[in-house]
Amino acid sequence: LGVLDVSGDHRSYHQHTMALVKMSARMIENRWLTDDYRNVMRLHFHSRPEFIGTLMEGILAFSAEGKIVGANRGAMELLGTSGAALRMHSLTTLLGTTVGALVDRFRSPLATPIPLTLGDGRQMHVLARFNWPVWTSLSDTGEGAGLLLRDAAATPHSPSATAAMLSTAATAATAASPNAPLAPRAATSALNELRTGCAKVDTVVEKIRRVIDRDIPILILGETGTGKELLARAIHTDSARGKQPFVAVNCASIPDTLIETELFGYEDGAFTGARRKGAPGKIVQANGGTLFLDEIGDMPTALQAHLLRVLQERQVTPLGSSKSVAVDVAIICATHRNLRDMIAAQAFREDLFYRLNGLAVRLPPLRERSDLMLLARRILDRESGGRMLRLAPDVVALFEAYHWPGNVRQLFNVLRTACVMAAQDHVITRSHLSDVFLEEAAPRLAAATAAIPTPPSLTREVQATVAAAAPQAAAHQTLEDLEIAAIRSAVEAAGGNISQASKRRGVSRNTIYRKLRWNQGA
Repeated sequence: LGVLDVSGDHRSYHQHTMALVKMSARMIENRWLTDDYRNVMRLHFHSRPEFIGTLMEGILAFSAEGKIVGANRGAMELLGTSGAALRMHSLTTLLGTTVGALVDRFRSPLATPIPLTLGDGRQMHVLARFNWPVWTSLSDTGEGAGLLLRDAAATPHSPSATAAMLSTAATAATAASPNAPLAPRAATSALNELRTGCAKVDTVVEKIRRVIDRDIPILILGETGTGKELLARAIHTDSARGKQPFVAVNCASIPDTLIETELFGYEDGAFTGARRKGAPGKIVQANGGTLFLDEIGDMPTALQAHLLRVLQERQVTPLGSSKSVAVDVAIICATHRNLRDMIAAQAFREDLFYRLNGLAVRLPPLRERSDLMLLARRILDRESGGRMLRLAPDVVALFEAYHWPGNVRQLFNVLRTACVMAAQDHVITRSHLSDVFLEEAAPRLAAATAAIPTPPSLTREVQATVAAAAPQAAAHQTLEDLEIAAIRSAVEAAGGNISQASKRRGVSRNTIYRKLRWNQGA
């Protein structure tokens, strides 16, 4: 599919270049596999749990019946077999468990890897991921759970909804293996899992709770990467439609010429190149469930009128058809754009805006949230493969001073890469972070510290530390002294008021208490 070439002057040859190229190629392969099979269950595994989430992990993709539909090179190497031989296996014959058992075991996003035994007696640590579409267990008894996969594709790229209704789903869930016993499911709330102590996020969650299941459309506003789709999925999961399809459409990623057929579907022969028997659109696929229109501000204006008519009449007319299909969908939209400005510029229909704007909530950017380090902790726990990874104090200082233009998505990518770079280490240091991130973050930390006024009552030792720390930041040296001095300065300037100091520094009170206690212990 592609070639990765690194060429240069032989006089500057480095012995690690080939290893870097191989590592990059495998990273690309793993990303392709994950993207291509995002609609099915993926198992990430390794004989050592700390290697899950790294380039050395094996990845297997399974259909709802437990058949292997994809594998990366790491999987074939770990299992000592070929791709052709793997296709002869199923989840049960390979790992002695069922899809239903894994769904119940890994329902929580904070679930950790579990050990499973191969047929030859070897043990592998396994982490299952099935983010899309909606996988739900048909049994709450804890024994022999069945599985229903709604609106899944027959192939990774097929939009067919009929292929999703798998008649063999119940037979796929036979008795669970002793390796992965099922436990009764506890009643959990997806919206509650989004609570991390940030008052702004808690306010958003409380507003949504009041309108959920009230047939009120929800409009989620926020910068790119703030977690708008994650919130939409949580709303769907906690609603009465939670066991029905959740269908997401990114209006910005689909070409203008295709978005109409993607949304509304088409009949056989509707246009040149159309599939035989046609294809249902995303709206029909979401029937009974939730339709999430991401980046609604990027929808072509000509299509906005068509969408408005569908929302009002609750009927869809596929392209090339004279018959309408009745649909029942809950609508959640999201955008990073200012829709009122777009209305003024005649780039967005005002009537559609008021039809979609039942409850508008704004997700705060990461730089305005007080739960940065708790989010980082959750990401580390999930991506570290069971290792007890922590951030070095100077890395914490960098994170808290950085403005995070990519928000939660950027934080996730930075930490995921750091987990891979840390390898066997238990502390993520500056050496595990990318050069680009360091170049952006370090100057901001120095500037933020320099902007904090030093009160006259501050001791001479702390004043000297603050003065000496700024050039250290630029030189990428340790920043523990700078961090503690900045916190002390903020507390002194606030007259000992920790809450006021936390607002001035843009960090949580818990962070200030923890840092001061850590410094006293040192």
